[in-house]
Amino acid sequence: MVATANWRVALAVALAATGMTVAAQDLPKSGSIYIHTGWKLTPEVFEAPEKHSVGHGSVVGVSFNDKGSGPLHNGPAVCVFTFLGSDDTSINKGYCAFGDADGDRIFTDWDGGPNEGTNHIAGGTGKYRGITGSGPWKCWSTPTPGAFRCTQRFDYQLK
Repeated sequence: MVATANWRVALAVALAATGMTVAAQDLPKSGSIYIHTGWKLTPEVFEAPEKHSVGHGSVVGVSFNDKGSGPLHNGPAVCVFTFLGSDDTSINKGYCAFGDADGDRIFTDWDGGPNEGTNHIAGGTGKYRGITGSGPWKCWSTPTPGAFRCTQRFDYQLK
């Protein structure tokens, strides 16, 4: 009887693991992914002549799928960036890696202003391998210095 119970438990675990693997890889060939991210900003700013500034930095955070599960839910996010600014303009450029709980990643090449812009999908790993597309991002400051919250949308296609 113990051998039968152990066999059933082993079968249930194997079926559950197989189902989790299939579900994790079951990403539609095209669609949109909506996420929100909490970021910690670490900038380095250098003053330049005539009221200009130039700098670089990084942000690290965690992303959550707006549906509460699915692609990029509970995943690490990291970006590096550069900027050039003056009193009336700002040029920003950077690269990000958005991950999920499985360890798979989407890489982006982004541009935009200080608070909004566009992510251009540059590639991916695992279930995101062969992904292309783009989508907007928008950020807001929080009462905590150096902390930001952002929304991102990825309109994608898998090849």
